[in-house]
Amino acid sequence: MGLFSRLHTLFSRFGSHSYPWPALDITLPGQRHLHLVGSIHMGTPDMAPLPTRLVRKLREADALVVEADISGSDSPFSSHGEEPPLETRLNQKTLEHALKLLRELNIPLENVDNLPLWQIALLLQAHQAQKLGLRPDYGIDYQLIQAASQFQRPVRELEGTGNQLTLLQTLPDAGLGLLQDTLIHWHTNARLLQTMISWWLKSPPAAPDPSLPSTFSNELYDVLMVQRNRQWYDFLHKLPPGRYVVAVGALHLYGESNLPSLLRQR
Repeated sequence: MGLFSRLHTLFSRFGSHSYPWPALDITLPGQRHLHLVGSIHMGTPDMAPLPTRLVRKLREADALVVEADISGSDSPFSSHGEEPPLETRLNQKTLEHALKLLRELNIPLENVDNLPLWQIALLLQAHQAQKLGLRPDYGIDYQLIQAASQFQRPVRELEGTGNQLTLLQTLPDAGLGLLQDTLIHWHTNARLLQTMISWWLKSPPAAPDPSLPSTFSNELYDVLMVQRNRQWYDFLHKLPPGRYVVAVGALHLYGESNLPSLLRQR
């Protein structure tokens, strides 16, 4: 590799472009050129259509890479064996907190009483996003998948819905920590969602590593963020040479052990 090629690779690894959406460019060894996009899985109507420059990048890419291809109609989270009633699985404080939130969201207890704890947490989070005006069909990754289909670009999965389901099913204490974090950080998570929406509607973070509130315990952060980032690191280094638009949850771009920092340091 010549001197100028080495310099180009060096600057590319540190992302030399800025974009009006949360994103950065990184080139990995072997001529793997990545446009990392901080996606929001549910969005507002004014987050569509996608920015013209982003659509152009996808059209010029060899493939779109997403956490999971969510274009199918079947949900992998819909059917599970019945669990004991919540009153037998939660301590009194957590149970009261959960029941209070269910009443506020007009969710009948019988609809969730026998669901796994992790699934109740996701259900609550989805209702919270809907109350803030977010819808799945305006999510960034969903829009990118639709555009990839239009441009006949292949979609590669970092993990797929099956692996995501396995991860949730094997959380410690049947997902109790995820439910507790959802309850404890309810208002903080709402503000964080609004912040991430503003990254798409107004401007992305000015600082490369903005200070963001924590909505996970250390243990859950390691499982849901750090370990997955490390797995994605391995996946991205095994891609064939080419250009890729890589859409991951926006929080994977920032914070401790974020994906860009892993890709740059190793």
